[in-house]
Amino acid sequence: MYQLSRAIYRELASDIATGKRGHAEVLQACERAVERLATDRHYFAQPARTLYRDVRPHFPLHAQAQVWAVVQQYMEVSDQLLISLTAGGRDAFGNPLKCRSTTRRGTPCQRIPVHENGYCPSHQHLAETERTKSSGDIRMAA
Repeated sequence: MYQLSRAIYRELASDIATGKRGHAEVLQACERAVERLATDRHYFAQPARTLYRDVRPHFPLHAQAQVWAVVQQYMEVSDQLLISLTAGGRDAFGNPLKCRSTTRRGTPCQRIPVHENGYCPSHQHLAETERTKSSGDIRMAA
């Protein structure tokens, strides 16, 4: 993950207009975004937009389009890399994957999730309810 965030920073560093403090803040924003993408991918809906919003104030107006293109490209590549890493049953840091759900006792489920949605076979019904909520099919009771 370190290499991904540093690659984004190196690509953007030459255009930063806010001095040393701006460089530090852009680097920290890159690290936060890539780390969150690695640890919380299911709840990080628009990582490129979030990172761009965090770094945008440190760049001059004429560089904004280039910054957006770099951020978008690198975050897409990072996401694809993380998907390929998790296909082996481990997260980006080498830890075994765990189901996103909790048990009836309130403890995290320890089963290995299905790769598509992050839930184990016992909690697949939760993925279906997420799709229903995101598609706007929730109907009000009359």
